[in-house]
This record gives sequence, structure tokens and C-alpha cells, in this order.
Amino acid sequence: MGDLAKPIGVGILGANPERGWAARAHIPAIAASPEFSLAAVATTRASSAEEARVRFGARHAFTDARSLAEHPDVDLVVVTVKVPAHVELVTAALEAGKHVYCEWPLTTTAEEAAALAAAGERAGLQARFNPAVVRARELLAEGQIGTVQSATVYSSRSKGNTRDVPGWTAYTYDRSAGAGLVEVLGGHALDLVQYLLGPIRELTARTAIRNRSHRVAETGERIVVTAPDHFLAHAELDGGAVVSVHLHDGEAAEPRTRIEIAGTEGNLTLTSVPEADPWAAQLQIGRFALCGLPVDGVSELPVQAANVARVYERLAADLRENTHTVPDFRTACDLHQLISTV
Repeated sequence: MGDLAKPIGVGILGANPERGWAARAHIPAIAASPEFSLAAVATTRASSAEEARVRFGARHAFTDARSLAEHPDVDLVVVTVKVPAHVELVTAALEAGKHVYCEWPLTTTAEEAAALAAAGERAGLQARFNPAVVRARELLAEGQIGTVQSATVYSSRSKGNTRDVPGWTAYTYDRSAGAGLVEVLGGHALDLVQYLLGPIRELTARTAIRNRSHRVAETGERIVVTAPDHFLAHAELDGGAVVSVHLHDGEAAEPRTRIEIAGTEGNLTLTSVPEADPWAAQLQIGRFALCGLPVDGVSELPVQAANVARVYERLAADLRENTHTVPDFRTACDLHQLISTV
């Protein structure tokens, strides 16, 4: 590990210069933080790696993950590539003795997640750091709505609401890729339920595929859909409360999220901000909206980047102070076990 008195050097695997989660969220988050510097980027082609280095202001460019991880300027390796490659790349970074921040889903199976969990590194479950979610958790802990009786979670995305879809999303319609609705949105939803309300002790679920084929917009190639686009679950929490969850892709209307928690003394509701990240929430108790939610140093960033930036803030403190506040691979492993039930 490098000298943590200086900015923490980040190396990003999967830093596509044109599109992707790294460009939308990680790069702005790192740029906004004095705790981190962008040491290196890597893509599978030398030309795109160099383009990413110039565009994002990194010091080094690589096409090989192990070379990036072994570079002395890199303290933290961030994995933002397709899920099936996560195990290989995370393992290479760990073998190089570096800290790892891997985007969710951690792996394609619960068994793979268990194999990585012993390392105790960080997993990208950033929704729990949204200020409204943090405030909601505080209010629940304070007993503002009494004892929680039940909760209802609804969330939808517009992904897949047209027959022709961008080619770079094609793999997400393949169930074996581990990056569909159940794994991505389902994982974040179940993580939020447990973060707000406590562990799930029993879960029953079903899935459905309502749009069975798409075409690659650029080529017209047919995509046979094997990943579910609907997810419905009923859960019972350790505290006895019951929860229902309904998630779906292909929303023709405005994508939205609503989490309503019913207590013995009132209700608490989180609702999505239109045209923002699904977990960017406004908070309301009963019919009264809450004002004065915490404002932090990253609130001026786009929503997706702001939530990731909050993870980086916590992660920097963890690395410098030897604390443990950011969700780790064990958290991700437990979440994969829940998803395997589905």
C-alpha cells in the first residue's frame, strides 16, 4: 500500500472514454475529491486506453489489468467492467497487494462471491449513502414512526422499453452475464431494505420475462432475452415486519421508485426524483415533506456521481483510519446468497 499521507492513487479497470459507469460516476467522483488522484486507466485496446488517459487526466494507461494493479502509483484498483470478468480482475488486484473497490454485482454466482469474500474488500453498494436514505435510517432508529410493521418497494427502469437497444447493453439481456434486473436493481433494492429495516430472514420470489426479444440498434442483430425483466418478492425481516418488492424493466412511463414504510405511529416514504437516479430520494413522513436534508460537499455532482463520491469519502476515511464503514465483499456475498434464492 502506498503512502496514504498523499492522495490515494486510483487505477480504474474499464475506463471506457465514450460511455459507461466509470465515466458517469467514478471519474467525476475522483475529480471532486482531494483524497484521491486518478493514477491509471485500463481498457482492452491501447487506442481507447490512451484516449481515456488523455480525456480523464490519468497519469498512466494500460491494456493489462495486472500491470495496472502492480504499478506503484496505484493504491486502489476500481473494477467497473462486465460482471463475468470481475473474479479474474479482482484476484489480480488482490495478488498485487492492492485495495479493491468492485462495482456491484460482485460476481455472477453466490459461490464466486463467497470465494472473494474472505478478502474483505469493498463492494459498490452506493445507494445506502444517499442523504435521504441516511436520514430515513436515522428517523427509523429514533422511532419516529414507531415499530415498523411493513414496507412496500416499487422501482422501475426504462431499460428495454424499445425493441432496438444499444449494442453495449446487449449482454445484460443474457441471464448468464449476471447483470440483469434481478442482480443489479434487485441487489440494490434488497440491500436498501436491509440497511433501513434490518436483516431478511425469509424470502420468496418469482421472476418473469415480458419482452422476450430485442434487436441491436446498430446492426439489427436479434437478442434472445433470458434475463428476467420483472421481479416480485415477499420477505419477512428479523424484527417480524413484512416487505413486498416489485421491480421491472421496460417502463414506458417515467421510471420511478417509491419505498413506503408503515409503522405503528405513522408512515415514512421515500420517492424518486424525476429523471434522476432511481435511488435519489425525497423524504416524507405522513403528508409532511421533510426539509433540511443533509447537504454535503458532493451534492453539486450529478446524482449517480454524487452517490459514488460519498462512497469514496467513506472509503478514504476507512483506508486512513483503519475503520470499516463501506460495504465489503462479505456484504456482497450475503446479498448474492439472497439473490440465489430468487
